[in-house]
Amino acid sequence: MRLALIGAPFQIKVWEALLSIPTGHVTTYSQIAGAIGKPRAVRAVGTAVGRNPISWLIPCHRALRKSGGLGGYHWGFPVKRAMLAWEAATTEEPQVQDGAP
Repeated sequence: MRLALIGAPFQIKVWEALLSIPTGHVTTYSQIAGAIGKPRAVRAVGTAVGRNPISWLIPCHRALRKSGGLGGYHWGFPVKRAMLAWEAATTEEPQVQDGAP
C-alpha cells in the first residue's frame, strides 16, 4: 500500500518507523528515536507520533513510554488499550497442548 504523507521530514521519518512495527508488537518513543538516527530526540518523536494524521494506518498506538506506560493518545487511553488488546488477541499464535497441532 502506498500513502502520500504530508508533514515535515522528521515527522515522516517517525511515521515510517511506526509503519515498520509489526501488528501485535509495541515499541518505545526512545527506540523510534534511535531507529531514525536521532536518539536524543525522544520528546520530538512523541510530538510527531501525536501528530500522526492517520492513526489506524500509521499505528501510533504501538508507541509506549520507556517505562511501559501508555504515553499519550489523541483518542484517549481506553481506545489505545482496546486497540493494543485487539491486536494482541488477533496475532497471538495458537498454543500447542498435549502434542496436538
